[in-house]
Amino acid sequence: MTLAMLAILLGLGTWQIYRLHWKEGILAQIARAEAAPPVPLRGDPTPFTKVAVTGRLRSDLSASYGVDVRDTRQGPTMGNFLIQLLERPGQAPLLVDRGWVPQNRNAPILQPQGDTTIVGFIHEPAKPGMFSAADDPATRTFYTLDPEKIGASLGLPHVAPFVLIAMGPAPPQLWPAPAQHLPRPPNNHLNYAITWYGLALSLVVMFAIWARRTLRA
Repeated sequence: MTLAMLAILLGLGTWQIYRLHWKEGILAQIARAEAAPPVPLRGDPTPFTKVAVTGRLRSDLSASYGVDVRDTRQGPTMGNFLIQLLERPGQAPLLVDRGWVPQNRNAPILQPQGDTTIVGFIHEPAKPGMFSAADDPATRTFYTLDPEKIGASLGLPHVAPFVLIAMGPAPPQLWPAPAQHLPRPPNNHLNYAITWYGLALSLVVMFAIWARRTLRA
């Protein structure tokens, strides 16, 4: 039993070391993308690619995504993210997460007129988890960033298979507030590895104490 438990603990620790190197690679990729200038959006880009896209935003084809509480001048304020359609000539329409807007707001939403260029990063489609809140397509309220489902609620049979998360400075006294930087996924794998290896060491010490007492008996 001790050997089996030791193998499991060492395996879990080694797996976390593997995950640590994998996560460090992702974080390095994100850092390089954030430091680099945006590239024109072409084809099917990889997640976290920073791109620039030109098109026409449709204020009449919009939805809300997620729930987020932020500190504002009025104190902690609940809001969500504004999803709007960007029409691109000769290309599939693209859903853009323009940024956070408070649910109760006094300032208007900034709506560019005509062609506009949006800089942001690519977000791959998400799937709902076991504890995800249920989407409400009838009110265009979503908690999973799935472009196919959001596009269907807007009456669009086909949209780009990813979402563009807009980046840039927040407009003064206007909404939405776009993302300021690319996301940084948490990297706690080293702590997890130390925990598993520590438990393996504790198991060896406990077995050694037990074996010593048993042999003396």
